[in-house]
Amino acid sequence: MTAGAPAAEEAGGAPGHAASGHGRDDHTGSLGRRMMLIAAGWISVLLLVGGLALDRTLTSMITRNFDEQLGYMLTGMIGSAEIGPDGEVFFVRPLGDQRFLEPNSGLYWQIRGKGHEDFPSRSLWDRSLDAPLDHFDANPHVYDSDQFSGEPLRVMERSIMLPGSDTKWMFTVAASREDLNDQIRKIRLILVYSFVALGFGLLLMAGLQTWYGLFPLRHVRRAIFRMRQTGASRLTDPLPREVAPLVEELNALLAHTDRQAEEARTHAGNLAHALKTPLTVLMNAATARAPDLSDAVIRETAVMRRQVDHHLARARAVGRRAAGMSRASVWVSLEAVLRAVERLYEHARFDLDGNRDVQVAMEKQDLEEILGNLIENAAKYGGGSVFVTVDAGSDPALCEVWVEDDGMGIPEAERIRIFDRGARLDTGKPGTGLGLAIVRDVVELYGGHVELAESEDLGGLLVKLFIPRAAALPV
Repeated sequence: MTAGAPAAEEAGGAPGHAASGHGRDDHTGSLGRRMMLIAAGWISVLLLVGGLALDRTLTSMITRNFDEQLGYMLTGMIGSAEIGPDGEVFFVRPLGDQRFLEPNSGLYWQIRGKGHEDFPSRSLWDRSLDAPLDHFDANPHVYDSDQFSGEPLRVMERSIMLPGSDTKWMFTVAASREDLNDQIRKIRLILVYSFVALGFGLLLMAGLQTWYGLFPLRHVRRAIFRMRQTGASRLTDPLPREVAPLVEELNALLAHTDRQAEEARTHAGNLAHALKTPLTVLMNAATARAPDLSDAVIRETAVMRRQVDHHLARARAVGRRAAGMSRASVWVSLEAVLRAVERLYEHARFDLDGNRDVQVAMEKQDLEEILGNLIENAAKYGGGSVFVTVDAGSDPALCEVWVEDDGMGIPEAERIRIFDRGARLDTGKPGTGLGLAIVRDVVELYGGHVELAESEDLGGLLVKLFIPRAAALPV
Protein backbone atom coordinates (compact mmCIF):
# COMPACT_ATOMS: atom_id res chain seq x y z
CA MET A 1 0.00 0.00 0.00
CA THR A 2 1.44 3.38 -0.96
CA ALA A 3 1.59 6.34 1.37
CA GLY A 4 -1.26 8.17 -0.35
CA ALA A 5 -3.51 5.15 -0.72
CA PRO A 6 -5.40 5.50 2.59
CA ALA A 7 -6.58 8.97 1.65
CA ALA A 8 -7.42 8.27 -1.98
CA GLU A 9 -10.91 6.98 -1.23
CA GLU A 10 -12.21 10.37 -0.02
CA ALA A 11 -13.97 11.14 -3.30
CA GLY A 12 -15.89 7.86 -3.35
CA GLY A 13 -19.56 7.47 -2.61
CA ALA A 14 -21.22 5.64 0.24
CA PRO A 15 -19.96 2.18 1.08
CA GLY A 16 -21.19 -0.43 -1.31
CA HIS A 17 -22.42 2.08 -3.87
CA ALA A 18 -20.90 2.85 -7.22
CA ALA A 19 -20.77 6.34 -8.66
CA SER A 20 -24.04 7.57 -10.11
CA GLY A 21 -24.60 8.30 -13.77
CA HIS A 22 -24.34 4.73 -15.22
CA GLY A 23 -20.61 4.36 -14.73
CA ARG A 24 -19.77 8.04 -15.24
CA ASP A 25 -17.58 9.65 -12.57
CA ASP A 26 -19.57 12.52 -11.06
CA HIS A 27 -16.67 13.94 -9.04
CA THR A 28 -13.64 16.12 -9.63
CA GLY A 29 -11.03 13.76 -8.22
CA SER A 30 -9.72 12.70 -4.83
CA LEU A 31 -8.88 15.18 -2.10
CA GLY A 32 -6.32 12.76 -0.74
CA ARG A 33 -4.65 12.42 -4.14
CA ARG A 34 -4.56 16.18 -4.57
CA MET A 35 -3.00 16.65 -1.14
CA MET A 36 -0.44 13.92 -1.82
CA LEU A 37 0.45 15.39 -5.23
CA ILE A 38 0.93 18.82 -3.70
CA ALA A 39 3.00 17.36 -0.86
CA ALA A 40 5.08 15.22 -3.23
CA GLY A 41 5.72 18.16 -5.57
CA TRP A 42 6.65 20.53 -2.77
CA ILE A 43 8.85 17.94 -1.03
CA SER A 44 10.59 17.15 -4.34
CA VAL A 45 11.28 20.81 -5.04
CA LEU A 46 12.59 21.46 -1.52
CA LEU A 47 14.78 18.35 -1.52
CA LEU A 48 16.12 19.12 -4.99
CA VAL A 49 16.93 22.74 -4.19
CA GLY A 50 18.29 21.84 -0.75
CA GLY A 51 20.33 18.95 -2.15
CA LEU A 52 21.87 21.09 -4.88
CA ALA A 53 22.68 23.85 -2.41
CA LEU A 54 24.17 21.40 0.09
CA ASP A 55 26.12 19.62 -2.66
CA ARG A 56 27.57 22.91 -3.86
CA THR A 57 28.44 23.97 -0.32
CA LEU A 58 30.15 20.69 0.62
CA THR A 59 31.96 20.45 -2.73
CA SER A 60 33.21 24.00 -2.28
CA MET A 61 34.39 23.25 1.24
CA ILE A 62 36.27 20.10 0.20
CA THR A 63 37.84 21.85 -2.79
CA ARG A 64 38.82 24.83 -0.64
CA ASN A 65 40.46 22.50 1.88
CA PHE A 66 42.32 20.77 -0.96
CA ASP A 67 43.48 24.15 -2.27
CA GLU A 68 44.66 25.16 1.20
CA GLN A 69 46.91 22.11 1.26
CA LEU A 70 48.36 23.13 -2.09
CA GLY A 71 48.81 26.63 -0.72
CA TYR A 72 50.79 25.33 2.24
CA MET A 73 53.08 23.42 -0.15
CA LEU A 74 53.49 26.45 -2.41
CA THR A 75 54.36 28.64 0.57
CA GLY A 76 56.91 26.05 1.71
CA MET A 77 58.50 26.04 -1.76
CA ILE A 78 58.79 29.83 -1.80
CA GLY A 79 60.21 29.89 1.71
CA SER A 80 62.85 27.26 0.90
CA ALA A 81 63.95 28.74 -2.46
CA GLU A 82 67.15 30.77 -2.92
CA ILE A 83 69.38 31.81 -5.86
CA GLY A 84 72.71 30.02 -6.17
CA PRO A 85 76.03 31.48 -7.42
CA ASP A 86 75.19 30.29 -10.93
CA GLY A 87 71.91 32.25 -10.89
CA GLU A 88 69.80 29.12 -10.66
CA VAL A 89 67.18 28.52 -8.00
CA PHE A 90 67.61 25.81 -5.38
CA PHE A 91 66.08 24.70 -2.06
CA VAL A 92 68.01 25.30 1.12
CA ARG A 93 65.98 22.55 2.79
CA PRO A 94 63.97 19.70 1.29
CA LEU A 95 60.18 19.75 1.17
CA GLY A 96 58.59 17.52 3.76
CA ASP A 97 56.17 15.47 1.63
CA GLN A 98 57.73 12.17 0.51
CA ARG A 99 55.46 12.02 -2.54
CA PHE A 100 57.52 14.74 -4.22
CA LEU A 101 60.34 12.16 -4.46
CA GLU A 102 58.24 9.28 -5.85
CA PRO A 103 57.80 9.20 -9.65
CA ASN A 104 54.22 9.76 -10.83
CA SER A 105 53.02 9.93 -7.23
CA GLY A 106 50.27 12.43 -8.01
CA LEU A 107 51.93 15.34 -6.19
CA TYR A 108 54.31 17.58 -8.15
CA TRP A 109 56.15 20.91 -8.02
CA GLN A 110 58.07 22.91 -10.55
CA ILE A 111 59.95 26.22 -10.71
CA ARG A 112 60.35 27.90 -14.06
CA GLY A 113 62.12 31.12 -15.04
CA LYS A 114 62.69 32.68 -18.42
CA GLY A 115 66.18 31.91 -19.68
CA HIS A 116 66.70 29.20 -17.07
CA GLU A 117 66.21 25.48 -17.02
CA ASP A 118 63.09 24.15 -15.30
CA PHE A 119 63.62 23.01 -11.71
CA PRO A 120 61.10 20.11 -11.29
CA SER A 121 60.33 17.62 -8.55
CA ARG A 122 61.52 14.03 -8.99
CA SER A 123 57.86 12.94 -9.00
CA LEU A 124 57.45 14.54 -12.44
CA TRP A 125 60.12 12.18 -13.77
CA ASP A 126 60.33 12.93 -17.50
CA ARG A 127 57.32 15.26 -17.61
CA SER A 128 56.90 18.95 -16.91
CA LEU A 129 54.06 21.20 -15.85
CA ASP A 130 52.78 23.59 -18.44
CA ALA A 131 53.26 26.94 -16.68
CA PRO A 132 53.38 29.80 -19.22
CA LEU A 133 55.64 32.72 -18.37
CA ASP A 134 53.74 35.35 -20.36
CA HIS A 135 51.95 36.68 -17.28
CA PHE A 136 52.73 37.58 -13.66
CA ASP A 137 50.55 36.14 -10.84
CA ALA A 138 51.19 38.20 -7.73
CA ASN A 139 48.69 36.05 -5.83
CA PRO A 140 48.24 32.27 -5.98
CA HIS A 141 46.29 31.21 -9.06
CA VAL A 142 44.37 27.91 -8.89
CA TYR A 143 42.90 26.00 -11.83
CA ASP A 144 42.13 22.51 -13.10
CA SER A 145 44.29 21.02 -15.82
CA ASP A 146 44.15 17.96 -18.11
CA GLN A 147 47.72 18.28 -19.41
CA PHE A 148 48.59 14.79 -18.12
CA SER A 149 46.67 12.11 -19.98
CA GLY A 150 44.47 10.11 -17.64
CA GLU A 151 45.42 12.20 -14.62
CA PRO A 152 43.38 15.37 -14.02
CA LEU A 153 45.34 17.89 -11.96
CA ARG A 154 44.57 20.70 -9.55
CA VAL A 155 47.27 23.33 -10.15
CA MET A 156 48.32 26.33 -8.06
CA GLU A 157 50.94 28.78 -9.33
CA ARG A 158 52.44 32.09 -8.27
CA SER A 159 55.03 34.45 -9.71
CA ILE A 160 57.89 35.44 -7.37
CA MET A 161 60.90 37.78 -7.68
CA LEU A 162 63.58 36.10 -5.51
CA PRO A 163 66.28 38.20 -3.81
CA GLY A 164 69.47 38.37 -5.86
CA SER A 165 67.72 37.67 -9.16
CA ASP A 166 65.97 39.79 -11.78
CA THR A 167 64.09 36.77 -13.14
CA LYS A 168 60.35 36.31 -12.69
CA TRP A 169 60.13 32.81 -11.28
CA MET A 170 56.88 30.83 -11.67
CA PHE A 171 56.38 28.50 -8.70
CA THR A 172 53.89 25.75 -9.48
CA VAL A 173 52.53 22.92 -7.36
CA ALA A 174 50.03 20.38 -8.70
CA ALA A 175 48.18 17.43 -7.25
CA SER A 176 46.07 14.73 -8.80
CA ARG A 177 42.32 15.38 -8.48
CA GLU A 178 41.68 11.68 -7.93
CA ASP A 179 41.48 11.98 -4.14
CA LEU A 180 39.44 15.20 -4.42
CA ASN A 181 36.99 13.67 -6.89
CA ASP A 182 36.71 10.55 -4.76
CA GLN A 183 35.79 12.62 -1.70
CA ILE A 184 33.21 14.56 -3.73
CA ARG A 185 31.69 11.30 -5.04
CA LYS A 186 31.40 9.89 -1.52
CA ILE A 187 29.78 13.08 -0.25
CA ARG A 188 27.29 13.09 -3.13
CA LEU A 189 26.47 9.42 -2.59
CA ILE A 190 25.77 10.12 1.08
CA LEU A 191 23.59 13.09 0.09
CA VAL A 192 21.60 11.02 -2.41
CA TYR A 193 20.95 8.21 0.07
CA SER A 194 20.10 10.68 2.84
CA PHE A 195 17.73 12.76 0.72
CA VAL A 196 16.01 9.69 -0.74
CA ALA A 197 15.40 8.38 2.77
CA LEU A 198 14.27 11.82 3.90
CA GLY A 199 11.94 12.19 0.92
CA PHE A 200 10.42 8.77 1.50
CA GLY A 201 9.93 9.58 5.17
CA LEU A 202 8.31 12.92 4.38
CA LEU A 203 5.98 11.34 1.82
CA LEU A 204 5.03 8.66 4.33
CA MET A 205 4.34 11.34 6.92
CA ALA A 206 2.28 13.33 4.37
CA GLY A 207 0.30 10.19 3.55
CA LEU A 208 -0.42 9.49 7.19
CA GLN A 209 -1.31 13.13 7.76
CA THR A 210 -3.66 13.09 4.76
CA TRP A 211 -5.29 9.86 5.87
CA TYR A 212 -5.72 11.08 9.44
CA GLY A 213 -6.70 14.61 8.42
CA LEU A 214 -9.41 13.44 6.02
CA PHE A 215 -10.79 10.83 8.39
CA PRO A 216 -13.66 13.13 9.50
CA LEU A 217 -14.84 13.33 5.88
CA ARG A 218 -15.01 9.54 5.72
CA HIS A 219 -16.89 9.68 9.01
CA VAL A 220 -19.38 12.15 7.49
CA ARG A 221 -19.79 9.90 4.46
CA ARG A 222 -20.53 6.88 6.62
CA ALA A 223 -22.90 8.93 8.78
CA ILE A 224 -24.83 10.06 5.69
CA PHE A 225 -24.96 6.46 4.49
CA ARG A 226 -26.33 5.32 7.86
CA MET A 227 -28.76 8.23 7.82
CA ARG A 228 -30.15 7.05 4.47
CA GLN A 229 -30.52 3.52 5.82
CA THR A 230 -32.09 4.45 9.15
CA GLY A 231 -34.19 7.38 7.95
CA ALA A 232 -32.62 9.88 10.34
CA SER A 233 -33.02 13.56 9.47
CA ARG A 234 -29.86 15.02 11.04
CA LEU A 235 -26.18 14.32 11.57
CA THR A 236 -25.46 14.41 15.29
CA ASP A 237 -22.00 12.80 15.45
CA PRO A 238 -19.28 14.98 17.06
CA LEU A 239 -16.84 16.23 14.41
CA PRO A 240 -13.78 18.53 14.26
CA ARG A 241 -14.24 22.29 14.25
CA GLU A 242 -13.30 22.59 10.56
CA VAL A 243 -15.96 20.10 9.46
CA ALA A 244 -18.69 21.34 11.79
CA PRO A 245 -19.83 24.21 9.45
CA LEU A 246 -20.25 21.68 6.61
CA VAL A 247 -22.37 19.45 8.82
CA GLU A 248 -24.41 22.43 10.02
CA GLU A 249 -25.11 23.48 6.44
CA LEU A 250 -25.99 19.88 5.57
CA ASN A 251 -28.38 19.67 8.52
CA ALA A 252 -29.92 23.00 7.48
CA LEU A 253 -30.38 21.67 3.95
CA LEU A 254 -31.98 18.49 5.28
CA ALA A 255 -34.29 20.53 7.50
CA HIS A 256 -35.17 22.75 4.54
CA THR A 257 -35.89 19.68 2.41
CA ASP A 258 -38.08 18.22 5.17
CA ARG A 259 -39.99 21.49 5.39
CA GLN A 260 -40.51 21.54 1.65
CA ALA A 261 -41.67 17.91 1.67
CA GLU A 262 -44.06 18.65 4.53
CA GLU A 263 -45.33 21.75 2.71
CA ALA A 264 -45.86 19.66 -0.42
CA ARG A 265 -47.77 17.01 1.53
CA THR A 266 -49.87 19.66 3.26
CA HIS A 267 -50.46 21.45 -0.04
CA ALA A 268 -51.55 18.23 -1.76
CA GLY A 269 -53.81 17.35 1.18
CA ASN A 270 -55.40 20.79 1.22
CA LEU A 271 -56.03 20.68 -2.51
CA ALA A 272 -57.53 17.19 -2.29
CA HIS A 273 -59.74 18.27 0.63
CA ALA A 274 -60.83 21.42 -1.21
CA LEU A 275 -61.82 19.46 -4.32
CA LYS A 276 -63.45 16.60 -2.47
CA THR A 277 -66.63 18.50 -1.47
CA PRO A 278 -67.40 19.98 -4.93
CA LEU A 279 -66.76 16.60 -6.54
CA THR A 280 -69.11 14.94 -4.03
CA VAL A 281 -71.83 17.53 -4.79
CA LEU A 282 -71.43 16.94 -8.52
CA MET A 283 -71.48 13.18 -8.09
CA ASN A 284 -74.65 13.30 -5.96
CA ALA A 285 -76.38 15.68 -8.38
CA ALA A 286 -75.45 13.53 -11.37
CA THR A 287 -76.52 10.31 -9.62
CA ALA A 288 -79.87 11.82 -8.62
CA ARG A 289 -80.33 13.34 -12.07
CA ALA A 290 -81.08 16.68 -10.40
CA PRO A 291 -82.91 19.18 -12.62
CA ASP A 292 -80.40 21.92 -11.73
CA LEU A 293 -77.40 19.76 -12.67
CA SER A 294 -76.00 22.31 -15.10
CA ASP A 295 -76.19 25.08 -12.50
CA ALA A 296 -74.51 22.80 -9.96
CA VAL A 297 -71.75 21.96 -12.43
CA ILE A 298 -71.10 25.63 -13.15
CA ARG A 299 -71.17 26.58 -9.47
CA GLU A 300 -68.97 23.76 -8.19
CA THR A 301 -66.59 24.03 -11.14
CA ALA A 302 -66.06 27.69 -10.28
CA VAL A 303 -65.31 26.69 -6.70
CA MET A 304 -62.78 24.09 -7.88
CA ARG A 305 -61.19 26.57 -10.26
CA ARG A 306 -60.73 29.08 -7.42
CA GLN A 307 -59.14 26.41 -5.28
CA VAL A 308 -56.83 25.33 -8.10
CA ASP A 309 -55.84 28.96 -8.78
CA HIS A 310 -55.04 29.46 -5.13
CA HIS A 311 -52.88 26.35 -4.86
CA LEU A 312 -51.14 27.06 -8.16
CA ALA A 313 -50.23 30.55 -6.96
CA ARG A 314 -48.85 29.08 -3.75
CA ALA A 315 -46.92 26.39 -5.66
CA ARG A 316 -45.37 29.02 -7.94
CA ALA A 317 -44.26 31.00 -4.91
CA VAL A 318 -42.67 27.90 -3.36
CA GLY A 319 -40.82 27.13 -6.60
CA ARG A 320 -39.52 30.67 -7.03
CA ARG A 321 -38.49 30.86 -3.37
CA ALA A 322 -36.39 27.70 -3.72
CA ALA A 323 -34.72 28.97 -6.91
CA GLY A 324 -32.17 31.12 -5.05
CA MET A 325 -31.66 34.46 -3.36
CA SER A 326 -34.61 36.70 -4.30
CA ARG A 327 -34.53 40.48 -4.46
CA ALA A 328 -37.17 43.01 -5.50
CA SER A 329 -37.70 46.76 -5.20
CA VAL A 330 -40.94 47.52 -3.35
CA TRP A 331 -41.32 50.98 -4.89
CA VAL A 332 -40.86 49.75 -8.46
CA SER A 333 -43.38 46.94 -7.94
CA LEU A 334 -45.91 49.34 -6.37
CA GLU A 335 -45.66 51.73 -9.30
CA ALA A 336 -46.26 48.85 -11.73
CA VAL A 337 -49.28 47.64 -9.73
CA LEU A 338 -50.77 51.14 -9.41
CA ARG A 339 -50.57 51.70 -13.17
CA ALA A 340 -52.70 48.58 -13.71
CA VAL A 341 -55.17 49.18 -10.87
CA GLU A 342 -55.76 52.83 -11.79
CA ARG A 343 -57.17 51.73 -15.14
CA LEU A 344 -59.71 49.46 -13.42
CA TYR A 345 -60.75 51.94 -10.71
CA GLU A 346 -60.59 55.34 -12.32
CA HIS A 347 -62.73 56.88 -9.57
CA ALA A 348 -60.29 55.95 -6.81
CA ARG A 349 -57.41 58.13 -5.62
CA PHE A 350 -54.09 56.44 -4.85
CA ASP A 351 -51.30 57.97 -2.74
CA LEU A 352 -47.84 56.45 -2.43
CA ASP A 353 -45.24 57.53 0.13
CA GLY A 354 -42.20 56.20 2.00
CA ASN A 355 -38.78 54.72 1.27
CA ARG A 356 -38.07 54.52 -2.46
CA ASP A 357 -34.89 52.43 -2.13
CA VAL A 358 -35.95 49.54 0.11
CA GLN A 359 -35.57 46.05 -1.34
CA VAL A 360 -37.07 42.85 0.00
CA ALA A 361 -36.09 39.18 -0.23
CA MET A 362 -38.95 38.18 -2.50
CA GLU A 363 -39.42 37.46 -6.18
CA LYS A 364 -40.78 40.43 -8.11
CA GLN A 365 -43.75 38.45 -9.52
CA ASP A 366 -44.84 37.31 -6.06
CA LEU A 367 -44.41 40.81 -4.62
CA GLU A 368 -46.52 42.35 -7.37
CA GLU A 369 -49.17 39.65 -6.94
CA ILE A 370 -49.68 40.25 -3.21
CA LEU A 371 -49.51 44.06 -3.58
CA GLY A 372 -51.99 43.85 -6.44
CA ASN A 373 -54.40 41.82 -4.30
CA LEU A 374 -54.19 44.26 -1.40
CA ILE A 375 -54.48 47.46 -3.45
CA GLU A 376 -57.29 46.06 -5.61
CA ASN A 377 -59.23 45.02 -2.49
CA ALA A 378 -58.69 48.48 -1.00
CA ALA A 379 -59.97 50.14 -4.17
CA LYS A 380 -62.88 47.72 -4.54
CA TYR A 381 -64.17 47.74 -0.96
CA GLY A 382 -62.98 51.20 0.11
CA GLY A 383 -64.66 54.55 -0.33
CA GLY A 384 -62.35 55.83 -3.09
CA SER A 385 -59.08 56.61 -1.32
CA VAL A 386 -56.12 54.25 -1.02
CA PHE A 387 -52.93 55.22 0.82
CA VAL A 388 -49.77 53.04 0.58
CA THR A 389 -46.77 53.64 2.84
CA VAL A 390 -43.44 51.87 2.17
CA ASP A 391 -41.13 50.98 5.06
CA ALA A 392 -43.51 52.38 7.68
CA GLY A 393 -41.84 50.49 10.55
CA SER A 394 -38.36 50.62 12.07
CA ASP A 395 -37.46 46.89 12.17
CA PRO A 396 -34.01 46.44 10.53
CA ALA A 397 -34.92 42.90 9.44
CA LEU A 398 -38.44 43.45 8.07
CA CYS A 399 -39.83 45.97 5.61
CA GLU A 400 -43.31 47.11 6.68
CA VAL A 401 -45.77 48.11 3.94
CA TRP A 402 -49.11 49.66 4.92
CA VAL A 403 -52.15 49.60 2.64
CA GLU A 404 -55.03 51.77 3.96
CA ASP A 405 -58.49 52.55 2.60
CA ASP A 406 -61.48 54.66 3.69
CA GLY A 407 -64.06 51.89 3.54
CA MET A 408 -66.09 50.22 6.25
CA GLY A 409 -63.13 48.22 7.54
CA ILE A 410 -63.32 44.75 9.06
CA PRO A 411 -64.51 44.14 12.63
CA GLU A 412 -61.79 42.85 14.90
CA ALA A 413 -63.66 39.60 15.51
CA GLU A 414 -63.68 38.86 11.77
CA ARG A 415 -60.03 39.71 11.03
CA ILE A 416 -58.79 36.15 11.63
CA ARG A 417 -61.59 34.46 9.67
CA ILE A 418 -61.11 36.74 6.67
CA PHE A 419 -57.84 34.91 5.87
CA ASP A 420 -59.70 31.61 5.36
CA ARG A 421 -60.00 30.47 1.75
CA GLY A 422 -63.26 31.64 0.25
CA ALA A 423 -64.18 33.87 3.21
CA ARG A 424 -65.96 37.08 2.09
CA LEU A 425 -67.64 39.72 4.27
CA ASP A 426 -69.07 41.73 1.37
CA THR A 427 -70.92 39.38 -0.98
CA GLY A 428 -72.41 42.20 -2.96
CA LYS A 429 -69.30 42.64 -5.08
CA PRO A 430 -67.70 40.03 -7.33
CA GLY A 431 -64.74 38.09 -6.01
CA THR A 432 -63.41 34.69 -5.07
CA GLY A 433 -62.51 35.30 -1.45
CA LEU A 434 -58.99 34.01 -2.05
CA GLY A 435 -57.07 37.31 -2.23
CA LEU A 436 -56.07 37.63 1.42
CA ALA A 437 -55.49 33.88 1.75
CA ILE A 438 -53.04 33.99 -1.16
CA VAL A 439 -51.34 37.08 0.32
CA ARG A 440 -50.92 35.39 3.69
CA ASP A 441 -49.61 32.10 2.26
CA VAL A 442 -47.13 33.70 -0.14
CA VAL A 443 -45.77 36.15 2.45
CA GLU A 444 -45.35 33.38 5.02
CA LEU A 445 -43.44 31.28 2.48
CA TYR A 446 -40.84 34.06 2.37
CA GLY A 447 -40.66 34.36 6.16
CA GLY A 448 -43.02 37.35 6.57
CA HIS A 449 -46.54 37.83 7.91
CA VAL A 450 -49.68 39.96 7.54
CA GLU A 451 -51.65 41.88 10.16
CA LEU A 452 -55.02 43.66 9.93
CA ALA A 453 -55.91 46.80 11.86
CA GLU A 454 -58.01 49.96 11.60
CA SER A 455 -56.61 52.95 9.69
CA GLU A 456 -56.29 55.98 11.96
CA ASP A 457 -56.07 58.43 9.04
CA LEU A 458 -58.72 57.06 6.66
CA GLY A 459 -60.92 55.10 9.05
CA GLY A 460 -61.06 51.95 6.93
CA LEU A 461 -58.97 48.80 6.86
CA LEU A 462 -55.22 48.90 7.45
CA VAL A 463 -53.25 45.93 6.11
CA LYS A 464 -49.71 45.69 7.50
CA LEU A 465 -47.41 43.64 5.31
CA PHE A 466 -44.13 42.47 6.88
CA ILE A 467 -41.53 41.22 4.36
CA PRO A 468 -37.87 40.26 5.10
CA ARG A 469 -35.40 42.81 3.78
CA ALA A 470 -32.92 41.76 1.09
CA ALA A 471 -29.32 41.34 2.17
CA ALA A 472 -26.97 44.17 1.29
CA LEU A 473 -25.05 43.61 -1.92
CA PRO A 474 -21.24 43.28 -1.59
CA VAL A 475 -19.31 46.40 -2.56
